[in-house]
Amino acid sequence: MIDPRAIVAPDAEIAEGVEIGAFSVIGAGVRVGAGTWVGPHAVINGPTTLGRDNKVFQFASVGDAPQDRKYQGEPTRLEAGDRNVFREFCSINRGTATGRAVTRIGNDCLFMAYSHVAHDCTVGDHVVMSNCTALAGHVELGDWVILSGYAGVHQFCKIGAHAFLANNAAVTRDVPPYLLVAGSPAEPKGVNSEGLKRRGFDATQIANIKAAYRLFYRSGLKLAEAEERLRELAGTQPELRPFVEFLGASERSIIR
Repeated sequence: MIDPRAIVAPDAEIAEGVEIGAFSVIGAGVRVGAGTWVGPHAVINGPTTLGRDNKVFQFASVGDAPQDRKYQGEPTRLEAGDRNVFREFCSINRGTATGRAVTRIGNDCLFMAYSHVAHDCTVGDHVVMSNCTALAGHVELGDWVILSGYAGVHQFCKIGAHAFLANNAAVTRDVPPYLLVAGSPAEPKGVNSEGLKRRGFDATQIANIKAAYRLFYRSGLKLAEAEERLRELAGTQPELRPFVEFLGASERSIIR
C-alpha cells in the first residue's frame, strides 16, 4: 500500500492498511494510524502522530516546523486524532518550545484547501476550516466551530463550541459558544441557530440561547452584571453552562 516512489523515513511507524501515494514524504518521528490514506505529493514531518482513517490530500503539509522566529529546532510535535481530512495545500504546524510544545487536532475535522493551523493551536472535534482560513499561534477552537472562507483568528484567541465565523471575519478577541460573528474586526451578529438545529438542539434550548445572547449583548447591562444573570439562568438551563464557563475562562476579552 506504499507506492515505491514515496519516501518513508526508517523510523516512521506506519500502521496496517495505510496507503501512501507516489512522491509523498513521510518524515522521521511520524506515526500514521490504521486506515489512513495519504495521496500523492503530500508531506508529513515529525514528530507527528495521526490517528485512524485520516485523509491527507496532495500537496498538504502536515506536522512541519512552526513559523516562529523563536523556534530553534526544539523537539515539538503535532497530535491529530481520527477521521480528519487535510485537503490540498493546507498547512498544519507543530508546536513551539516557548508555547505548549504541541499542536493538537481532534477528530472528524475538515481542513479545506489553503487553510492554515499555526503552532500551539488546539482544535476540537468536528471543526471545519474553509478555503484560505487561518489560525495564528496559540488559538483554541471548540467542537463544531466553522470558519467560512478567508476568516482569520488572532493569536491567543479562543472560539467557543458551535460558533460560526462568516467569510472574511477577522477575529481579534474571544468568541463565546453558539455565536455567529462577522466583519473586520469581527462583531457578534446573533446565534448560530441553524447549526444548533443540525446538531440536535431543540426549539426550547435554542430559544434559551437566543435569550441569553440578547441579555449579554443587547440589554445594556455591564459585563459583570450580565455574567451574573447568565450564571443564575444556567442553573436551570444547562445549555447555557458552556457560555458561562467560557466567559469565566476568557483571558483576551470577549467580543462585544
